[in-house]
Amino acid sequence: MTVDPDLYPWVILPSLVFLARVFDVTLGTMRIIFISRGKKYLAPLFGFVEVFIWIAIIAQIVHAANNLMAYLAYAAGFAVGNFVGMFIEDRLALGMMAIRIIVQNRATELVARLRDSGYGVTTVKGEGVSGPVVLVYTIAKRRSISELLAIIHQTHPHAFLSIEDVRSTQEGIFPVRIYTSQRAFFERKSK
Repeated sequence: MTVDPDLYPWVILPSLVFLARVFDVTLGTMRIIFISRGKKYLAPLFGFVEVFIWIAIIAQIVHAANNLMAYLAYAAGFAVGNFVGMFIEDRLALGMMAIRIIVQNRATELVARLRDSGYGVTTVKGEGVSGPVVLVYTIAKRRSISELLAIIHQTHPHAFLSIEDVRSTQEGIFPVRIYTSQRAFFERKSK
């Protein structure tokens, strides 16, 4: 099968550049996220592949230096690659989050619900603008944040919250998740 010579510079090359750039920038975005999360073995591997793809793309674009479509594909691939990298990272939900909750009343109910759900909780009494408050601190895996926020909002719909990334943790109390397949396994073993 032969390829039309006019098709390569205007369709095939820009398509290859776009796809390679999406892949390379996705890896770059993931690499930066892994660095910030302390994944010191994964980040260099992603960096190697990212730069290898990047240099291969640049070589193709320099070879076709007068091809505006390849330039546009390169820029579009960069933009889409950032989006794809952030999307993948959001789906992976790596890491831990520190959650600070400030409530004025019924803190014991919130603390009890969080502890009943398996979260480690620390409380500190404080003074806010409107009087006494309780500061409630907990650390959770990022993929548990929606469950944790549901508990908080059910107990205190207007609680003041701040949530931050945590680079690493040592020790602590975290909910144990037993998935359906694991639960079935343990139920069979106990019979």
